[in-house]
Amino acid sequence: MTVSHATVDEVGRLVAADEALLTLNERAGGVLGQPFALAPLAGVARLARRLGVIVSRSVRVAEGESDLELWVRAQPEAGQVRLAVSGWRAQQPWPGPSGTTMPDVDAWRWEADGALRLTHLSAELAAREGVRLEEVLGKPLTVLFTLEPDAEGQLPLVDALSRREPLHGQRVRLRGFSGRAAVLNARTRHDASGAFCGFSGTIGEVDDRPASADPALPEAFTQGLDRALRRPLTRIVANADSINAEAEGPIARDYADYAADIAGAGRHLLSLIDDLVDLQAIERPDFTLESEPLDLADLARRAAGLLSVRADDAGVIVDRPSVEATLPARGAFRRVLQILVNLIGNAVRYAPHGSHVSIALASDGPMQTVSIVDTGPGIAAEDASRIFDKFTRLDPAEAGGSGLGLYIARTLARAMGGDLTVESEPDRGARFTLALPRE
Repeated sequence: MTVSHATVDEVGRLVAADEALLTLNERAGGVLGQPFALAPLAGVARLARRLGVIVSRSVRVAEGESDLELWVRAQPEAGQVRLAVSGWRAQQPWPGPSGTTMPDVDAWRWEADGALRLTHLSAELAAREGVRLEEVLGKPLTVLFTLEPDAEGQLPLVDALSRREPLHGQRVRLRGFSGRAAVLNARTRHDASGAFCGFSGTIGEVDDRPASADPALPEAFTQGLDRALRRPLTRIVANADSINAEAEGPIARDYADYAADIAGAGRHLLSLIDDLVDLQAIERPDFTLESEPLDLADLARRAAGLLSVRADDAGVIVDRPSVEATLPARGAFRRVLQILVNLIGNAVRYAPHGSHVSIALASDGPMQTVSIVDTGPGIAAEDASRIFDKFTRLDPAEAGGSGLGLYIARTLARAMGGDLTVESEPDRGARFTLALPRE
């Protein structure tokens, strides 16, 4: 098997290369001593340099009318990255599905490894969407795409991944500034031994209209998603936490931080699954909640305690109700705790470093109220009227969040005979108030 070698310096310039790689780089418009023009190989080099560990994976690069599938091993050493490239198998480029608007194939390509981390993205698409390649390569596919279910409520990408088969017709919405709808199609990728190692395919725009404000959410979708993803995600999070904690011995700090990123992404996906399961439950015509006596002050203290680590990491102080404080009310214990964790978590996320998030208790006629108050950026009047709508995110480009948390929280509050409201002004923070019937 032919193996070619190249060296990339700390700023991504190609400083040495065998003839085969040098020729391929020149055909892509690059020259020795300038930034590496073969984006998939350059991306592997950047990832290896950032993590400080050897990275090996399959990539595909354009070569005339066909593609070359290569196996790349990137080893960081002394501020540079040495690449060993083998495989060199010619492949026909993915033609794209019929019936979709498909730009030039070379300009709208994506690739992901077996863990659905982006390993290549067309620079033109990244520039249009306002994202930086170095910030998305090596991250989960969902950092750039919001996956949308098909007519049967299934995710074609999940099915293709589980079966190790080509991907057809995964509808997505771009998370960049445009928020446009698109479709992903891809062939499977294989390493030098023939084992599955990810996908390589195309991105085609299908329309530019906003997603429906009230999409159907079949029960089969949430049940299938929960079954397919919860157990492997839980295992991924546990293993990533172990790596980050250096349970098996010391490792490079960058590698430990990368493991923390993986765990965080896994927890985000688990929370999204929880939101979708909750959404499916609360929208059933027969949905009800059993009411029981509870203490809102105690629940507020519990919720703040659950978020203490997150608050410490953010440099935010959560002022809990005193241990003597009580506020008897009626509601569903677990659901009230869920609402308060959501509200305090949002406040911690948006509160400035070094500021306080306060929890205020009050009685208002037949209702008991607990308010979460922050000093963050606040909410404009026109946005305050819609933040409780389903799938609403005020800044679609912001990482994290499904746009379901506040919708679910208000729906739950009203199902318990209460309500959830907000008072806010831009640059003056926000005050979210949960009201429940008095005990």
